[in-house]
Amino acid sequence: MPKQVDHEQRKQVIAEATWRVILEQGMEGATVRNIARAAGLSPGALRHDFSSQEELLLYAMNLVKERAAGRILDISALDLPPKEKVLRILLEVVPTREETRAEMEVWMAFTAYFRHKPKGFDARHDGLYDLMQRLIASMDQHGLLQAGADRELETERLYALIDGIALHALLDPVRLDPKKIRRILTAHLDSFSNAAADA
Repeated sequence: MPKQVDHEQRKQVIAEATWRVILEQGMEGATVRNIARAAGLSPGALRHDFSSQEELLLYAMNLVKERAAGRILDISALDLPPKEKVLRILLEVVPTREETRAEMEVWMAFTAYFRHKPKGFDARHDGLYDLMQRLIASMDQHGLLQAGADRELETERLYALIDGIALHALLDPVRLDPKKIRRILTAHLDSFSNAAADA
């Protein structure tokens, strides 16, 4: 059993090294040799854990999603007012600090890379659309949506806003800093919230 834990731990170390290489050199730099060097391993040792470069990249991509999902679960378990909880979760999936900025940059690089693979690319692979659906449904269950609000439409608007913020915060972090991102998200949630229920 301890062997298996070490194996998984080493795979995560390799995945994190992959992220670092991508952040420094882009996807073109994400070769087995460069990743192995960043992880402090030989290329042969790296191939012991991953049979191909694509398998490694997919693992590294999914680990980004798993880490973010874990933090979202932690926030979901907190005793917070429903709207504050939604806001906190949204702030976890946009670049508001070094960790989420690195994750977003790496995720976008992975997305661009896998889009052109023969198997095709599932645009909903990141789980963001499903998360937006769940957040809007949660607000509705807590009576926070305005009467007659279209849940599907609000899901799409929130999804588009999150994607736009993520891209612009990566490209222009000075203009779109964490404080401004929080203000934008708060204003957006307020725009379709039932103020009476939130009070």
